[in-house]
Amino acid sequence: MFSGASKKRLLSGLLVGAFGILIVTLGNWWFAISLSLIVHLALLEFFRMAEFTGIRPATKTTLLACQLLLFFTQLSSRGFISIEISDAILPLSGAAICGWLLLQPITGSIADIAASIFGLFYLGFLPSHWIKLRNLLENDITNNVSLIPTNWPSSITFGMLITFATCLMIVGFDIGSYFVGKRFGNHSLSPISPSKTIEGAFGGLIFSISIGAFCGYLLGWKFGIFIGIFIGVLVALFSLVGDLTESMMKRNAGLKDSGNFLPGHGGILDRIDSYLFTPAIVFYIVMLFSPLIIS
Repeated sequence: MFSGASKKRLLSGLLVGAFGILIVTLGNWWFAISLSLIVHLALLEFFRMAEFTGIRPATKTTLLACQLLLFFTQLSSRGFISIEISDAILPLSGAAICGWLLLQPITGSIADIAASIFGLFYLGFLPSHWIKLRNLLENDITNNVSLIPTNWPSSITFGMLITFATCLMIVGFDIGSYFVGKRFGNHSLSPISPSKTIEGAFGGLIFSISIGAFCGYLLGWKFGIFIGIFIGVLVALFSLVGDLTESMMKRNAGLKDSGNFLPGHGGILDRIDSYLFTPAIVFYIVMLFSPLIIS
């Protein structure tokens, strides 16, 4: 039987999963606005951790910069503005953050600048690739070859499929790591997160690879299974990097969780840490491997 804490964890996990399925399915501005809200809450938790170490980041400026970055990424992905305008937001935001810290009564330190710029990268630039991934259309890659089986409903876009596939691989890695690690784990993976084991990481890798191979087979791509396996390996690796990166920051701040927004799961950042580095990896791999897919 589940304990009270386990029930809370299970319930909140199911609600988060249902919410994720809903916004990915809806796509467009529903997806972008929902992602912006998640990023905003996670960034507040990140700056809270930074402040526990004595750092004074440019919180409000970075929060605004991240929202602008996501907003303009959505506009460019939908073809409303050029990609060059969207790309300009990142360097301009970095300069604005440094300028803000310069104007403070107590001039910002290297640590203040670094935390603020990293916040912009970590919870602005990286998550913006979820928007790019979700808005991907077949025409963005090819004008002649269908990347989706022709008998599938027209409401299913390539961006929707690749986003769901990426999320499934991340979930698969998390589930595989947890259950294999709990059953067979004997060797600690890293002192940063003692509960994670080498056996668990390999279990998660197998789950992620299996899901990637199945998705590649389902789409019927040339070399689809091998491309799916390759993406599965990268998703597993960068999911782990994301998880351990956040654990490293919590350890430095002396915190167990980044927050308490989700019962049984901690904060928003605790829940999305595996989802931060992965979309950029998948997006660029899909774009780079497109000649193999369509040849």
